[in-house]
Amino acid sequence: MGLETQLETKVGKYAKSKGCLSFKFSSPANRGVPDRIFIGSNGVVLFMELKAPGKTPTGLQEKHLRKIKENGGNAVWSDSLEDAKTYIDIYCT
Repeated sequence: MGLETQLETKVGKYAKSKGCLSFKFSSPANRGVPDRIFIGSNGVVLFMELKAPGKTPTGLQEKHLRKIKENGGNAVWSDSLEDAKTYIDIYCT
């Protein structure tokens, strides 16, 4: 299991422990969309791109994150469990 997959698993478990719905998102016709969608008990939706430690989003991934934000959505990326947990705490609890 790769580092990014391990991070996704840990973040998903953390989100569920906080009462958030967590979905792995895949859109074959739209490459570069964020990996995960979280929906908090407060109704807030968060799109999150997760990267292996030290890695950053590709240009296409950054473009999708920016477009989500421009449309009033919540979109972030993280390469660490601590940061991802912070985003979950901010947006989804």
